[in-house]
Amino acid sequence: MTNDMGPGWSDAAAADDVWDGAGIEAQAGGRTVALFRSGEQVFATDPLCTHGNARLCDGFVEVDAGKASVECPLHQGRFDLADGRPLCEPVTEPLRTYPVRVEGGRVWVALG
Repeated sequence: MTNDMGPGWSDAAAADDVWDGAGIEAQAGGRTVALFRSGEQVFATDPLCTHGNARLCDGFVEVDAGKASVECPLHQGRFDLADGRPLCEPVTEPLRTYPVRVEGGRVWVALG
């Protein structure tokens, strides 16, 4: 697929493949990312927990006071999906997040 978003943006997945309250692993610009959906909002992060080698796309998406987070499936640490900050122990290191656009039925990620 051609890059219609401009420089720095990579096509990662069909928007319909990212279900509400769940995550998937995807390839964007030759890099593996985790994509999550909460309502109409889609988030992109690095795929692995910063605490352990656990795949975050296998974790649990939670919404509290309108803020979406993902809980690591291995040790139950949580990350804010908007900015990657750790929300509870044992997670202490932030998770890298990426800007996302959903256009033309596709999820685009800026890897910068």
